[in-house]
Amino acid sequence: MTRAYLAFTAKGLALAQKLAAAYPGSVARCGHEAGQVHLADWTARQFAGSDALVFVGAVGIAVRAIAPHCQSKAQDPAVVVLDECGRFAVPILSGHLGGANDLARALAAVCGAVPVITTATDANGVFAVDEWAKHQNCTVLEPERIKLVSGALLAGKTVQFASDWPIAGAPPDGITAGDDPDFALTLCPAGDALHLVPRIGVLGVGCKRGTSTETLAEAFAAFCAQNRLAPQCITAAASIDLKQNEAGLLTFCKSHSWPVQFFTAEQLRAAPGSFTPSAFVQSVTGVDNVCERSAVLAADGTLVFHKYAHTGVTFALAVRPYAPDWRWQNV
Repeated sequence: MTRAYLAFTAKGLALAQKLAAAYPGSVARCGHEAGQVHLADWTARQFAGSDALVFVGAVGIAVRAIAPHCQSKAQDPAVVVLDECGRFAVPILSGHLGGANDLARALAAVCGAVPVITTATDANGVFAVDEWAKHQNCTVLEPERIKLVSGALLAGKTVQFASDWPIAGAPPDGITAGDDPDFALTLCPAGDALHLVPRIGVLGVGCKRGTSTETLAEAFAAFCAQNRLAPQCITAAASIDLKQNEAGLLTFCKSHSWPVQFFTAEQLRAAPGSFTPSAFVQSVTGVDNVCERSAVLAADGTLVFHKYAHTGVTFALAVRPYAPDWRWQNV
């Protein structure tokens, strides 16, 4: 988490520096003197570029500063406000998905403040599906559906879940497995549930020389449609080192913010598992399969979707080891 601290007085600056010593981040003071920052400029810059903004000052100042920039709970950074005496730590934006509640608790522990947590699920001691999703390294596909799950739990109703992985520990009160889930932990969303997609996927890629970014994008859309795959699960890509200077491939991966890892033919041949062989690929690259083998190596995990070919491009998906846990607050 990248954090940015802003103070308004000398006393507030000392507290911000103390907090940043425990939870590192940039520290600035608002004002008109040399070296100080302007509130609107600082807020705009940090809202766009930081995971968390921490104001040491009045809540009202922070609210007015961030108001023009707020978009949605799925996009906004965490925002926490502490008074300059260090008595209270108040998360005011992105309490669950952005991690503001957790950050407020952590900062409060540093200076002896009281964390003021106002989200309804926390106030009532009810399971917060969006907070759990964050701790399970998931993207929430339909953040507007969070309120349906939380609202049902707050009303004392039972909520059903489904998961493609075993979940360690016992489900929280009000949560039970079911065939008609209200929320689902999956790579392949379907139906009207709230879908939580683990960010554990690695995309293996094979392509002809000179393949364009547009061709790769078209093939990727077809690959996801074929498998009903949520592309949000993918965090990285992999291929053979013969492709490491392919402009189309590099631009395609960059457009998705995926780091891409390249392996030699020798490394790919050593990948454990059973793969889809191709005599043509073997004759060109020295290894019988690129997309499946590179995905498995980069993920150090399991092949989920085998080779898919489209317009001269091949894709495969492997996933990193994953162990969701109901007891995330205790580990």
